[in-house]
Amino acid sequence: MRYLISSVGIAFALVLYNPSVLASTYSIPLEKIDIQKVYLGEATGFEKAAKVDYESVIKATPEYEEVKRKHIEPGTGKYWILLSQASNRAVRAISEVGQHTGYDFIAAQAYLGGLEPGIPSEDITPLVLDRVKEVANSPRDNDLKDKSNRKDKDESKSAKKKK
Repeated sequence: MRYLISSVGIAFALVLYNPSVLASTYSIPLEKIDIQKVYLGEATGFEKAAKVDYESVIKATPEYEEVKRKHIEPGTGKYWILLSQASNRAVRAISEVGQHTGYDFIAAQAYLGGLEPGIPSEDITPLVLDRVKEVANSPRDNDLKDKSNRKDKDESKSAKKKK
C-alpha cells in the first residue's frame, strides 16, 4: 500500500513538473509509412500532426502558374524544371509553416485519414497557401525569378545562334 501511494505521488509530481508527459505520442506502423507523403517530421514518433493538400499548394506556386499561362507542354524539359521548382517551393513553405506553428509531423491530406486507427490532425493548407503567396510576392523572390528568366533568355538566344 505504501509502495502504491509513493508511486502515485511520484507520477503526480512528474506530471506537475513536466506537463508534456501527458501529451499523446503517435506513430505510424513501419509497414504503413509512405515517405513520399510525409513532408515534415518522423513517422515513428510525433505529438502534433497536421495535413496539407499538396496538389493545391503546387497549383498556387508561381512556377505552376507559369506552366499554365505559357501553355508549356507536359513532358518537356521546361515543364519538368518548373514543376521541380514548384515542388521545392511547396516543401519549403510546408516546412516553414511547421516550424512556426509547432507541428512536428506534416503529411499529405489523404494519408493520415486513411490510416487505421486514424491519427488526429489539423488541416494547415490555408496557412501553407498564405506562405507561398507571401514568399512569391517578396522582393527576394522576384530577384531570383529575374535571374532565372535572364538565364532562360540567354540560353534561348544561344540556341538560336547555333541554328
